[in-house]
Amino acid sequence: MCRFIESIKLADGRFYRLELHQARVDKAFADFYPTIKPINLSDLLLKSAFPESGTHKCRIVFDSEVQILEYVPYVRREIKSLKLVETDTETLPYKIEDRTKLNIAFAKREDCDDVLMTKNGLITDTSYSNIALFDGEKWITPKTPLLYGVNRAYLLAENKIVEKDIKNTELKNFTHIRLFNAMIEFGEIELDIDSIQ
Repeated sequence: MCRFIESIKLADGRFYRLELHQARVDKAFADFYPTIKPINLSDLLLKSAFPESGTHKCRIVFDSEVQILEYVPYVRREIKSLKLVETDTETLPYKIEDRTKLNIAFAKREDCDDVLMTKNGLITDTSYSNIALFDGEKWITPKTPLLYGVNRAYLLAENKIVEKDIKNTELKNFTHIRLFNAMIEFGEIELDIDSIQ
């Protein structure tokens, strides 16, 4: 049985987007452990000895129960270039611990900082984040990412991004790309479209 991961942003004692993380945990339990009550993230985290200052990644590894709970000081990776790479990675509604296929794709980045993956000719994600592309008027995120991230769900609910299939041949129609995930806020990493090779 596979193990799952939730990476939750903890900044100055505040956990970000906990309800959306909980929904993803609930989905994993419904699909894999339907007779077991899902882990309650709020109870788990508030009872833990969490750091109250600075920014940390709260990493939870679980199957039918919590296997690992750790707080790691967060340092954002510097991303200035992306390599377009085709992948056959399965689209999932939750994060699994096994990153083998993502690591295979990441290894193809050559001299770039990360990969921008495509599946069947459609843009998906980078190896560690969801993306949105700017067409001059709005930010568009791929309709079928490899991972339905919590920050992506939040941004869609707030109408800050919209979903649409994006072919890799359509990249020239956009001016900028933003990378975001549970730890990276929307707008913290923005690149010109010509940074994609």
